[in-house]
Amino acid sequence: MNLVNVGEADEVEALCSIYGTDFHIEDPHNRSYSIDIREGDKAAILKVTMPSDYPSSSPPKYELNAPWLKGPKRQELCGNIEEIYLENIGDSVIYLWVEQIRQFLITTGEKEERVNKEKEKKEAELLKKMSEMGVGSHDACPTIISGEIISDRKSHFQPHLAAVTSQDEVKQVVSKLYTNKKIANATHNMLAYRIAGSRSEVFLQDCDDDGETHAGGRMLHLLQIVDARNVLVVVSRWFGGILLGPDRFKHINNATRQILEQCGYIKSAEVDKDKKGKKVK
Repeated sequence: MNLVNVGEADEVEALCSIYGTDFHIEDPHNRSYSIDIREGDKAAILKVTMPSDYPSSSPPKYELNAPWLKGPKRQELCGNIEEIYLENIGDSVIYLWVEQIRQFLITTGEKEERVNKEKEKKEAELLKKMSEMGVGSHDACPTIISGEIISDRKSHFQPHLAAVTSQDEVKQVVSKLYTNKKIANATHNMLAYRIAGSRSEVFLQDCDDDGETHAGGRMLHLLQIVDARNVLVVVSRWFGGILLGPDRFKHINNATRQILEQCGYIKSAEVDKDKKGKKVK
């Protein structure tokens, strides 16, 4: 039966036949009905009331019961429902509405499944990375200080600093940072550290780009220029969907310098010089 070209009684009979126990007659006098719609772990209830001039002149009055569906997603679905009516004025639309909602539930479920898989993959990669770095000793973790967030075009950069004197302490600090879900979910967590050896001219130092090519190396270069010693700096970046180009390195550098100044590794009133004699403000 073509449900867009039938009378009200025929439409109700067809809907009852198609949806079986999921179709409910709420109030036959007021021509009110409801349909349960389920797909996977998503469910919704569409309640409709047919005006006396439906479908010739007016659409059904509807109520969508789906507490999990809020904000822009709910507006999107309601917009789709109303658009279907405008494209089919004068015809029966309840079946089309139900199937539109059903398709929306399927699509939403598939998207959430992809997001969950990506999240699980990232968590697995994080656990692997932490395992490779080791958990460090059971001594108290060095104190971690976090700096102000720098924001640009929906991307956010935040520096973190800890005083360290060994690679074990570096591992401890990184492991501790990754217990913070916000930091663990950052797009990149770039780091650099520089530890003075027993001889003043010898340093234990390294860096990690964490996917942001050259970022860690630039951070380490800054530590070298200002002669920062026994310190680890991590800069977390949350990507906002807009490419920043070279500006991202400027923000990473500024975040690193900011936390070094904040913690006294750079005296703000001083002017440091690198080995070539260039002034760095």
